[in-house]
Amino acid sequence: MINRLLITICLFLFTRIVYAAEVDTALTYSKTMKKNIKAVVIKPDGYKTGKSFPVLYLLHGAGGSYAEWVNKVPAIKNLADQYQFIIVCPDGNVTSWYFDSPVDPEWKYETYVAKELVTYIDEHYKTIAEKRGRAITGLSMGGHGALYLAFKHQDVYGAAGSMSGGVDIKPFPNGWNIPKRLGPEDEFPERWKQHSVIDLIYLIKPKSLAITIDCGTEDFFYKVNLRLHDELLYNNIPHDFTTRPGVHNWEYWANSIKFQSVFMNNFFGQKP
Repeated sequence: MINRLLITICLFLFTRIVYAAEVDTALTYSKTMKKNIKAVVIKPDGYKTGKSFPVLYLLHGAGGSYAEWVNKVPAIKNLADQYQFIIVCPDGNVTSWYFDSPVDPEWKYETYVAKELVTYIDEHYKTIAEKRGRAITGLSMGGHGALYLAFKHQDVYGAAGSMSGGVDIKPFPNGWNIPKRLGPEDEFPERWKQHSVIDLIYLIKPKSLAITIDCGTEDFFYKVNLRLHDELLYNNIPHDFTTRPGVHNWEYWANSIKFQSVFMNNFFGQKP
């Protein structure tokens, strides 16, 4: 009886080891910025089978890096296993805000994430290489980046999310190095509008993008998220909007990514 129990335990542990998610560090190259950029790629268990997998692009916030999500929330590896999608965590160079800077040509992170990185991932991994197999989300600066990129590249991403996202940068004219990327807000107000998620919802085509947004009620970005929700409602744009008690921290995001993963999995499960 004891031997059978030991064998069962060993087989279970062996199965978990063999089929656990694998973490790669991909070294990509940006032709636009002429430099190498790293990204974390999490492959789900069963990746070695012949099938292709959907991809969730997961963006870090200001001050972070490509490795921050997997270091701060290692449980995202379990989400890759549970929902059978690849997770890609790009590097946004601390405070790129994931757009192409009109001020500094060395900062072209919209082009990198939405085009160069997607091309690299589709060429080097077994992906569903079309928008029905791609989603993007992120926290804080990355929440802004995910919606910004998805709104502007609806041919690339089929679903987009934001967790505590800085979805309107205009109320923060001195924040997070944004003036270095766009120039001062008081000198270039139209440019700031052109790079604020809340001012880009006019780009959303009917039935083109599945959208989920959440933010903690004590978060300093809560009011701009609430305004984005109201604007989406006013424009009859379907979306999920969730609020729960929480502030701008990893405890909130570690919980939030679980719910966002359910949303993305439901999107990936839709029939073409």
